[in-house]
Amino acid sequence: NLPNGRCETDLCFNETLYADVRQSYKVFKELYRDKSEYQDVMVFENPVYGRVLALDGVVQVAENGEWVYHEMMSHVPLLAHENPRKALII
Repeated sequence: NLPNGRCETDLCFNETLYADVRQSYKVFKELYRDKSEYQDVMVFENPVYGRVLALDGVVQVAENGEWVYHEMMSHVPLLAHENPRKALII
């Protein structure tokens, strides 16, 4: 089961990464939900983060947070190169 429940009166996606840390995301609209032979997949819309992809109950990416992922992917190769001038992220 994906961790879903109620937070106040709204449907929420609850993510628990550690025993003492839990995050809840308001589910504005559930766009997709299925269990493949490999994992539980859920895509939902959140008022703050936009479209959110969760695999096995853990948020992987969010539409309005994509810059964070791109920034983190670019730092490692940029710092490893002596004189970086361009970066392409695909």
